[in-house]
Amino acid sequence: MSEHVAGEHQHGYIQRKDDYLRRLRRIEGQARGLQRMVEEEQYCIDILTQVAAMTKALQAVSLGLVEEHLAHCVVDAARASDEAAQEKISEAVEAIARLVKS
Repeated sequence: MSEHVAGEHQHGYIQRKDDYLRRLRRIEGQARGLQRMVEEEQYCIDILTQVAAMTKALQAVSLGLVEEHLAHCVVDAARASDEAAQEKISEAVEAIARLVKS
């Protein structure tokens, strides 16, 4: 995990922070809904449908954050130095690898 000091760098997603928080709260509500569905012993296919919807919502947040990282953090690092750019690109590749791992 990267070690960043608060205030050291303004993260690329900061301009859309409220949007991300809104989306994450919606996902949190979906998770509570899934728990409720299991507690109520609802039909497994209905639960799986909701799991798929929640998974897609999380993937959308992830893709947005990857895009923000590339557009801001990587670009800023590239302006600073080749070494800094390579470090940020490596971070992005590792994060993407974690996202696509099954």
